[in-house]
Amino acid sequence: METVSLLPSSSAVASERLAYSVQEAADLLGVNYFSVYRLIQRRKLKACRALRGKLLVPRDELVKLLKSE
Repeated sequence: METVSLLPSSSAVASERLAYSVQEAADLLGVNYFSVYRLIQRRKLKACRALRGKLLVPRDELVKLLKSE
């Protein structure tokens, strides 16, 4: 199984994900889905709506959140 790293590295792969679903973001952060959803509601984490109203969390926002902690 491959380890997922959110922080940029010098050998970044071009196929890196640009955004994650709320559940994927929660899994990466090691928290519950609702914790990420509350962060979005409180505007501590930015998210955008994709097709069919699905919330996506940009990778850059996750990196910012991790660096601020």
